[in-house]
Amino acid sequence: MNSTVSPSSWAMQCTAFDTPRADALRVQSDVLVVVSAHGLIEEVIARDDPRWAAQRERHAAAGQLHALPAGSYLLPGLIDVHVHAPQWPQMGKALDVPLEDWLQQNTFPLEARYGDEVFAESVYRPLVRQLLANGTTTAMYFGTLHDNGNRVLAEQCLRQGQRALVGRVAMDEPSQCPAFYRDASAQVAIDGTEAFIDALARLPGNAAGLVLPVITPRFIPSCTDELLAGLGALAQRTGVHVQTHCSESDWAHQHVLARTGMTDAHALHRFGLLTRRTVVAHANFLTPADVALMADVGASVAHCPLSNFYFANSVFPARAGHAQRMGMGLGSDISGGYSPSMFDACRHAITASYALDEGVDPDLPAAQRGRHNARIDHVFALWLATAAGGAALDLPVGRIEAGQMFDAIVVDCDASDSNICIWPGSDSPADVLQKIIYNATRANVAQTWVQGALVHRRVAL
Repeated sequence: MNSTVSPSSWAMQCTAFDTPRADALRVQSDVLVVVSAHGLIEEVIARDDPRWAAQRERHAAAGQLHALPAGSYLLPGLIDVHVHAPQWPQMGKALDVPLEDWLQQNTFPLEARYGDEVFAESVYRPLVRQLLANGTTTAMYFGTLHDNGNRVLAEQCLRQGQRALVGRVAMDEPSQCPAFYRDASAQVAIDGTEAFIDALARLPGNAAGLVLPVITPRFIPSCTDELLAGLGALAQRTGVHVQTHCSESDWAHQHVLARTGMTDAHALHRFGLLTRRTVVAHANFLTPADVALMADVGASVAHCPLSNFYFANSVFPARAGHAQRMGMGLGSDISGGYSPSMFDACRHAITASYALDEGVDPDLPAAQRGRHNARIDHVFALWLATAAGGAALDLPVGRIEAGQMFDAIVVDCDASDSNICIWPGSDSPADVLQKIIYNATRANVAQTWVQGALVHRRVAL
């Protein structure tokens, strides 16, 4: 590591928590995190490093030192790998109906409105603002099939400084898509997707690629084979990220089996849509062969624990998937999930794993009630929401270390309306992190940073 800090760099003095691996909590106490003018972490200087005092003094003298007060901690920015941006207005509604009815009666009529740029901006501006306020520094968004509405979403991410992946939704199967909301043909959807990829690259202010395109077939039931094959060919040709839904519910899983004669994962692979940069949402009903295929290809799962309770009637086995080398991240699944907080998503993932491990049917003996060895803890959950998500998206984010982008949040445990109660002299640093994961709300997100830029500030520290 080069010990010479560039003149344009700045530093944050802090205690930082991150999870470079699934079950490994790293506590870096009173370190200097040195950040370049381009937002890259140049180095993390430990308190016992002989250079620490001199580098601190140098940055302080230049007005380039941010020192966090006691009670505030640095965490990697939270990464949400599955958000339906147009569904923001219906978050918390219609969670009592089956998935197929929820789509047809509630979601599709709402999504059809995003051809109106004024309406799109009225939704997407507060959506991005609220996610940043909750500490979500990176979001992987489903858009709609409207070019102008998707452009508005990308522009809002750029203006507010959120790292994002935005997908033009493709859906053309008449039996599953209403006439008022579907692509006129497979070719229209393929051409529209390619045009959006090109338009995003040319979007003013996006030269650095803060917002990336995503090839987005909604899910196999809503797409014809022609569309799936065409988007697969586009993915293979361009290397662009891919997102879709996969084996989400009994209905969706059985529908694909009946139509294609194979599971979602294998069908997506056949169409060329399963790549190293593919993220499939839910994936509750993957077979052992599906998991092996996903691990071999390098594709990842967006684990959406809250919406799985409502629409999948199942729990994704995150612990087992990780043991089998399958990539994964954590998703809110707005609006199938009713909370925009990735801290909530962490807590729901832990709860779901306990339900899977122990079972929930009291009429069964305890030994027969669950799928044992399925539990995850707060460290695993934070890994899902940070480092794992960065790896799934193939982006240098999710850890506090040299070579990563400074996408981070400052958690203020002493906020006036905090639910976090730290007992000095009693709680170890590991205890503090556990309390953050279990108790933090947006009230504790004092600052949100993306690529070295302060994009949300609740309080000045």
